[in-house]
Amino acid sequence: MTKPADARSADTEPADRSAGAGSGDGPAFDAAELRTLLDGRWASVREKVRASLRENDLSNADHLDTESHRARTLEQLRLLAKSGVPELGFPVAQGGGGDQGGSVVSLELLAGNLSLMVKSGVQWGLFGGAVVALGTERHHERYLRDIMSAELPGCFAMTETGHGSDVQRLRTTATYDPATQEFVVHTPHEAARKEYIGNAARDGRMAVVFAQLITAGKSHGVHALLVPIRDEAGNPREGVRIEDCGRKAGLNGVDNGRLYFDQVRVPRENLLNRYGDVAEDGTYTSPIDSEGKRFFTMLGTLIRGRISVAGTSGSAAKLALEIALRYADARRQFDRPGSDQEVVVLDYLAHQRKLLPALAKSFALHFAQEELVQALDEVQRTGDERAQRELESRAAGLKAVTTWHATHTIQTCREACGGAGYLTENQLAGLKADTDVFTTFEGDNTVLLQLVAKGLLTNYKDQFDGIGTLGLAKFVADQFVGAVIERSAAHSIVQRIIDASNKDDILDRGWQLKAFEDREEHVLDGLGRRLRKANKDNAFEVFNDAQDHVLRAARVHIDRLVLESFVAAVDRCADPRNAALLDKVCDLYALTIIEEDKAWFLEHERISARRAKSITQAVNTLCGELRPHAVDLVEAFGIPRQWLTAPIATGAESARQDAQIAHDRTHPLP
Repeated sequence: MTKPADARSADTEPADRSAGAGSGDGPAFDAAELRTLLDGRWASVREKVRASLRENDLSNADHLDTESHRARTLEQLRLLAKSGVPELGFPVAQGGGGDQGGSVVSLELLAGNLSLMVKSGVQWGLFGGAVVALGTERHHERYLRDIMSAELPGCFAMTETGHGSDVQRLRTTATYDPATQEFVVHTPHEAARKEYIGNAARDGRMAVVFAQLITAGKSHGVHALLVPIRDEAGNPREGVRIEDCGRKAGLNGVDNGRLYFDQVRVPRENLLNRYGDVAEDGTYTSPIDSEGKRFFTMLGTLIRGRISVAGTSGSAAKLALEIALRYADARRQFDRPGSDQEVVVLDYLAHQRKLLPALAKSFALHFAQEELVQALDEVQRTGDERAQRELESRAAGLKAVTTWHATHTIQTCREACGGAGYLTENQLAGLKADTDVFTTFEGDNTVLLQLVAKGLLTNYKDQFDGIGTLGLAKFVADQFVGAVIERSAAHSIVQRIIDASNKDDILDRGWQLKAFEDREEHVLDGLGRRLRKANKDNAFEVFNDAQDHVLRAARVHIDRLVLESFVAAVDRCADPRNAALLDKVCDLYALTIIEEDKAWFLEHERISARRAKSITQAVNTLCGELRPHAVDLVEAFGIPRQWLTAPIATGAESARQDAQIAHDRTHPLP
């Protein structure tokens, strides 16, 4: 693979330097220590994956036709299986590493070949993960080793055409027949077909199928079963119909397909029975009495896939930023007055404004993702139900925010690179196509934000229910004079900032955190008042009318969590030079979020018009101060060098332009 001319190889320690190529002066920072901070708890896993990528050719195969691309991706999946990396998330008893956090982190580093990442996620995260989480010892012993080695390629068949996001009401059935001790899996109509199923069109031999479990004429809700879909020769099993979804906008190394089942019989033992089992005579038992709670408990155990999508989206955005920033740090356009040198594109404030706030947000989301993975590991070890619910909410929100960030950032990077960004060889077009679907798989983002808001409202209701009669009276009185109270609260929070003439006040971390907290509390209070009007007759209309408010409550909640994660990371930073630099990156993230939501802060009198202008000025200043470090900052993420192939990022385009400039000097226009 071609390596960037001025980039550090992934197999060397990052050097201690103060700025990227073509940048100005600035205080030095320890790039090696920053890499250590960013690699975090799973630094050894990240290094193991980087080493595997150096030893195996897992390069993107988007240039191939669909069939060849799929074949190459399967070959790469098996190469990856031999590296030992996929075993990380599986139980120790079956030869795995017992480290779900490490498994998630390993997938993040595959962002340069997203077809391989998604196929890996299907095989080991979804298919294998479902067998681990929903199955019991008999399933683990029989299947997990073959799943880890990729000898048993599998599918995760949940989504249906007719009930995409409404999993609880899917229509595939699994009806128990006590006479033969088998389940009969059936697709009752066209809309109940399993849709967009990865590994289904070409390679999968078995599927984890989610279906309504029926015994003795009674439905017990959605359960999962292992259903063979192909024989050893690759032919569909009797009663199984498979269709190819066809070529997609991206991810064409993944063989997405549709599955139909026509009275397909599987043994009783194929039921993944951790949360619900059926005896030989058809008697159903479950450790969880409530069907609803059982359903959400089952889904909650599968949260790893959603967390992986968030992490990989963030990594794809980082790769796009490294390409765009390297190009911007080498590309020159237009003369600088009084100089014979053209201006480096990254020296233009407008260009800094495009890329550096996105870089700051990538740092913020990176640290938030790290905390999310740590929470996953904690829940895995403790089984704490409350922590599990908090994990599910945070994972839903971060998946939504991070995938939207990736979509926006990659498009911004494409535009920042001009026509060069549209060329396939420069990677951005492929990244854009491959990540676009991330906003809607593993949960549609709009639905996920509603899940976040639901959790917030549950907590809000719990607090409301516990305040007692006197507290309730005070609450009602407070709402009655809400306009006055709101202005007073705003003044108590930011009066010093509004009246101050020194813009440094908006760089006060306490003020930034309080601004985010206050916005979240206010939005949630307003939503609570709107939804309190609901009753059994108008519940849908009230909720539907407030849906914009619901989504906003979730977004501002996640903004606050992300900022807190960033602040905590700065506090962990041992090197004072790095802490000072990260402090500026954190400022840029916080003030950019406030600037983007300036209308709310002005409308609710949290900032004055003068303060709003100061925030914009501060963002501009921070962009200028971070500009000398931009390339080093994005490189500190440690994106494997195998993934950085774009000529505009590897020095080839820079050399071409230098030659053009030299020619122009010796051959001036007449």
